[in-house]
Amino acid sequence: MQNYFGMIISRCGLLFVLLVSFVSSIKAQTGAVQTQLNKELAVNLGGGIKMEFVLIPNGSFTMGSDKIGGNENPLHNVTISKSFYLGKYLVTQDQWYQIMGRNPSCFKGAKNPVEQVSWNDCQNFTIKLKEKVPSYTFRLPTEAEWEYACRAGSTSDYCYGDDASRLREYAWYISNAGFMHHPVGEKKPNVWGLYDMHGNVWEWCQDFYHKTYVNAPADGSAWMQGGEPEHVLRGGSWGDSAPPLRSASRISNHPSGQQDVFGLRVVAEVGIP
Repeated sequence: MQNYFGMIISRCGLLFVLLVSFVSSIKAQTGAVQTQLNKELAVNLGGGIKMEFVLIPNGSFTMGSDKIGGNENPLHNVTISKSFYLGKYLVTQDQWYQIMGRNPSCFKGAKNPVEQVSWNDCQNFTIKLKEKVPSYTFRLPTEAEWEYACRAGSTSDYCYGDDASRLREYAWYISNAGFMHHPVGEKKPNVWGLYDMHGNVWEWCQDFYHKTYVNAPADGSAWMQGGEPEHVLRGGSWGDSAPPLRSASRISNHPSGQQDVFGLRVVAEVGIP
């Protein structure tokens, strides 16, 4: 009788192990599918307007450039340990109006990038975005995150290579923009699916501006200690020639600075980081 019950218990134990293994397998498969589905994210802002994001994978890269001296040096390795969602497009004028109730842009166009926005304006925008969509936290990208996302695994001057003559395929700049910005997403994206990383409008980053990368964070975080009383902008604009559109190029401006070449794209994080 003891052997009989022992056999039952043994078989039940085996069945339990097999069941746990099966459930774990299903969960793993479901997780893989979920990861695949979540490579892009769409956030509803109301009024038929949404904001689209692309999942940027974690990884390491060499930040900066040694081709042009000055504020792009020294070259340094940065590790982005956590993937993050970055705006697929620049923030548009209809998105800004939907959240802020006004459109400060000089050149009007619902699907054109918003401009004439300062770093301070961008901070207010991300706060109000959170109020509108409380399930996410929004912020400007750090300078390291921006360059990492722009490069998309490349080590060249531009996301696609070093040939500046090909910029027309990827960017609105002084050679083809007609002295104004254009609707987002009309040019080719980089290999991670991000549009207008080169040209159209400069993009504010979270960091204070530092004249060099000496002692810069190696983890991709915002560099908020020391530096100048200004913040970083990246990507170049419709009014620039090819060199300022390089992946490593950087400028700065006062946090209250507003120009018709200053815009933004944002990072979305689930919940409160």
